[in-house]
Amino acid sequence: MAESAERVQMEPGWKQVLASEFESEYMQQLRDFLKREKEQGKTVYPPGSEIFNAFNHAPFDQVKAVILGQDPYHGPNQAHGLCFSVRKGVKIPPSLVNIYKEIEQELDVSMPEHGNLEGWADQGVLLLNATLTVQAGQAGSHQNKGWEKFTHAAIDRLNRQRDGLVFFLWGSSAQKKGKIIDRNRHLVLEAPHPSPLSAHRGFFGCGHFARANEYLIEQGKEPIDWSAL
Repeated sequence: MAESAERVQMEPGWKQVLASEFESEYMQQLRDFLKREKEQGKTVYPPGSEIFNAFNHAPFDQVKAVILGQDPYHGPNQAHGLCFSVRKGVKIPPSLVNIYKEIEQELDVSMPEHGNLEGWADQGVLLLNATLTVQAGQAGSHQNKGWEKFTHAAIDRLNRQRDGLVFFLWGSSAQKKGKIIDRNRHLVLEAPHPSPLSAHRGFFGCGHFARANEYLIEQGKEPIDWSAL
């Protein structure tokens, strides 16, 4: 659950830069909302211990790239705190299948038969959903409860306090959220969402994964091994 700053289990760098958010009024309202959901017997994904997984796998000072998603998956055993990612043993979602296809086409590598993206996160890819929780079976159910302000703050901190990052903005929702990013300071890559409904409109062939690595190398950083999962 969303907790006060002193109780949150979060990577120290992120905890420090986001401390003021945890003490804000909107975060208290979010905590109250999540508490009510639990008291009413509703199932919330991901489990409380995994809500901040994206931050814990990609420490603030080690972030190299950011992929923005929208909501956690709302099916059983899917969401574990990383956007587009599911636990091993869970069927790979259609959007991630298309992401894998694009990587294979761009980089001529084979992708795994699972959808757990912790291997990217541990290389400094922040896999951040705009909303960090959802009610089971109810897509979008925790939107406009406060999470968007929190994740906006996270993007803002990266934008202002880090340099030379890559931001992947797929689809109109991510692109709207990414408007605050300084294009002179960071590389912003935009394309349609990889969903089967829109991937053919320009996600396929976007070249984002190769371009991201070229940019990281230009910045003197280690490129991402996209096949290392």
